[in-house]
Amino acid sequence: MRITISGPPGSGTTSLARYLAGKHGLALISAGEVFRQLAKEHGMELAEFGKFAESDPSVDRMIDARQKEIGETSDDIIVEGRLSGRMVENADLRIWLSASISCRAKRIAGRDGMDEEGARIYTENRQRSESTRYRNYYGIDIDDLSPYDIVLSSGTFGVDALGAIVDTVIACLARQREGAR
Repeated sequence: MRITISGPPGSGTTSLARYLAGKHGLALISAGEVFRQLAKEHGMELAEFGKFAESDPSVDRMIDARQKEIGETSDDIIVEGRLSGRMVENADLRIWLSASISCRAKRIAGRDGMDEEGARIYTENRQRSESTRYRNYYGIDIDDLSPYDIVLSSGTFGVDALGAIVDTVIACLARQREGAR
């Protein structure tokens, strides 16, 4: 089983990925982990590598290529990241999480120790930057959700409810596979 989980910053992709990985015994790879691994390979601290990534488009491309390679060549894995649903072409299940900007800003503020207004501005700027880069690098419109099998609101549902929904979807996929054999 290959599952991808994508969504905008603060939508809860990491929380859902951890839940599913633990419940179903799946390996978890996240764009953030790949970023940290590449920083280490380049002999840089995270902040230093972050600055480097802002000025060098090849960093995003390296992260995306590494995530794609790992996701497509591994079994029983969850790949979490903004573009993972588009990059892992042989995924069995592609999930997109959504939530309002106010909900996401509140989460980011709590997680990163920021005030909510600052988190909202930061998140909106980050989204605009990512949207432009994805369009320029890959011709991807990040707002087009047609590649995803399910789109869920993490503003409506908490991680346990989201997990229960996806658990049901995984069980349905498993039954379909068994029926196809």
